[in-house]
Amino acid sequence: MTRSVLKWLQRRADNVAVGLLTAIFLSFILQIVSRYVFRQPLGWTLEACLLSWLWLVFWSSAFTLKEQDHVRFTILIDAAGPATRKVYVLLTGLSIIAAFVISLPATYDFVSFMKIEKTSLLKVRFDYVFAIYLIFAVAMITRSVWGIVTIMRADPGKTPT
Repeated sequence: MTRSVLKWLQRRADNVAVGLLTAIFLSFILQIVSRYVFRQPLGWTLEACLLSWLWLVFWSSAFTLKEQDHVRFTILIDAAGPATRKVYVLLTGLSIIAAFVISLPATYDFVSFMKIEKTSLLKVRFDYVFAIYLIFAVAMITRSVWGIVTIMRADPGKTPT
């Protein structure tokens, strides 16, 4: 049951990413047509592309990319034995959790404060624009906690990286 729910949620997260990519593509095509065919450029299409790109990057990093898809520097981890590798991975996970947890109150304050500003052309409130970072931060905390739980439950000879 739990795996099927997680797979369903993963597919919905992928759908959101596809929707954002579609919005970027359609805005881009519309801008090209309006600029070069009708000679009437549309400013809002650039803003739509930028907002969609921002959301796509953070959404995908939080929900659609697998752990091994993220850029990592694993020279020390790869050279270490299983016990040391486990310590490295635990320290990394705890560091990520600490950094995001410490930054959450200030991030929330900033995002909340930005409700007083809107984007230039689409008039989207900036708290909506930057809310994706809060979602990303909570997702990264959750992923790191899950990674630590997975490592602690793993067979000592099979420590994941």
